[in-house]
Amino acid sequence: MREILLHDTRSGELRPLRPRDPGRVGIYACGPTVYSRIHIGNARPFVLFSLMKRFLEREGLTVTLVVNVTDVNDKIYLAARAAGVPSEQLAREMTAAYIADTDALGIGRPDHEPLASETMGEIVAYIQTLLDSGHAYTVSYEAADGSVRHDVLFRVRSDEAYGSLSHRQLDDMDQGEGVEGAQRKEDPQDFALWKAQKPGEDAAWPSPWGAGRPGWHIECSAMAESLLGVGFDIHGGGSDLVFPHHENEAAQTRAARGGELAALWVHNGMIQLTGEKMAKSAGNITLLHELVEQVGREAVLMYLIGGHYRQPLAFSPDALEQARANVSRIREAGRRLSPGASPTELDSLRDRFLRALANDFNTPQALAVLNEWIREASSLPGQPHGDSHLREMLGVLGLESLLAAAAQAPSAVRELAAQREHARSTRDFAAADRLREEIAAAGWEVRDGAGGFELIPL
Repeated sequence: MREILLHDTRSGELRPLRPRDPGRVGIYACGPTVYSRIHIGNARPFVLFSLMKRFLEREGLTVTLVVNVTDVNDKIYLAARAAGVPSEQLAREMTAAYIADTDALGIGRPDHEPLASETMGEIVAYIQTLLDSGHAYTVSYEAADGSVRHDVLFRVRSDEAYGSLSHRQLDDMDQGEGVEGAQRKEDPQDFALWKAQKPGEDAAWPSPWGAGRPGWHIECSAMAESLLGVGFDIHGGGSDLVFPHHENEAAQTRAARGGELAALWVHNGMIQLTGEKMAKSAGNITLLHELVEQVGREAVLMYLIGGHYRQPLAFSPDALEQARANVSRIREAGRRLSPGASPTELDSLRDRFLRALANDFNTPQALAVLNEWIREASSLPGQPHGDSHLREMLGVLGLESLLAAAAQAPSAVRELAAQREHARSTRDFAAADRLREEIAAAGWEVRDGAGGFELIPL
């Protein structure tokens, strides 16, 4: 197996993937907090780690991909209250919507998708371990109704390595927990492991400290460890999670288990609109399901892999149109190929494609090589050539349907589409319209794009 390098946020370097268990790789990627439909930015880590799994399996590894669902969170309470529905109902509905929206991408599902609400036993036990070892403490306070309630907080300064992931000085950090309860903390940097149920919160779980719910960070530590153990291979997520979420996950595991949660921390850049991160709080989001309906799943995937995963990715109509043109160009190239083995003269390009992905999963470089393969294939004598290389490369990128769609259209339909393309080029629009109707009568829709026509089954 070739050496596979990934950028590790903690070291700031490209580091080789060295599986904890020979031949097996465990990946945990933070999934969405399900208080509304997901946007295209939420889809980026889902696509990145799903395709990374495909590539690693292509390299002969057995991969277990875990993507959690955060269905217990302050944001869910607030959104449910605003919608006038129970928080558990909203979480169920938005979890189902998330699964449907990501299913529409056509790249499969993770091996495990744990819910925070179904991991409470493990979470409570994890917190108890931190309390028993002195890394956590309880605070008690009188609520407005006169009852005594209890929170559990993590002692940040008890972890000597705190800040090693985000490379921040402790006194410059802000946990983002607001002012509520700040006066009860031993240190301003301490963060919540368990929160007592508050008025207006309609869902709570039992614990030794009373009814309440876990903090966000402990949820992921427990879910990841329950499925992958300690010291698994890759922990992933968006770069906005490095601090405080992933920093706190790492600290909890060191404190409770005496080791690192993951060997490599891999973070993707944000999707940006007019220079700002796309976020629900900023009101500048594009929902994933709407975008898939607008441009098709292949164009969405092409857009997401068009930039290196670690860099911010600009979102614009031009970027989407470029992705659609790339999809049409590859699909058209597939029509000129036949099923079977590709020429051996092109082996080196297929290998360069795989090397690009082995070097920090460089999808834009891999796409450039894929397009070079198409150009070289079209210039070789003895047409049509076999499509095995292209099929393999597209399969790694989740775009194998570009060849499947081309193969499904009968030759008679493709000929009608070619005649229509010629009619349009000679401005014989009456003939073009007539041919479009004939194509539709045969059960196909012809779509025009910068890279040529595209035939879609009706």
